[in-house]
Amino acid sequence: MMPLTFATPGDENIIKKISGKPEVKQHLEDLGFVAGSAVRIISRLGGNIIVNIKESRIAISEEMASKIMV
Repeated sequence: MMPLTFATPGDENIIKKISGKPEVKQHLEDLGFVAGSAVRIISRLGGNIIVNIKESRIAISEEMASKIMV
């Protein structure tokens, strides 16, 4: 298990766990980041990570991405 920030762009990863404070976990769940979902890093831009999850593209900060374990 590793943080999403260490994943290779283009590779599909399965979310294993979301860590952090309850409000952070809830925010990520609201965006679609739940255990068992597939996530793929599209690109990295200026401290943000563009990911593809549930057929949507979402930009999250590297800090948020470090809370997502794959």
